[in-house]
Amino acid sequence: MNGRQFIARVRRWARIRKLEVRFVASEGAGSHGTLYAGNRKTTVKDRKKEIGKGLLGKMLADLGIDKDDF
Repeated sequence: MNGRQFIARVRRWARIRKLEVRFVASEGAGSHGTLYAGNRKTTVKDRKKEIGKGLLGKMLADLGIDKDDF
């Protein structure tokens, strides 16, 4: 999964839970940006590149998303 796909899946997950989601590209170095879901946030690297398994787990933990729900 790449960064764009991750953001899209977080949006779907948050919509069910009635949470606001926003991605702020200017809040990150280089091609990174910050993804907010409710009152939690995580950094998303280049939206075109693949996200590794370990990083994906950390990003889900940052947002409080259970891997089984995602």
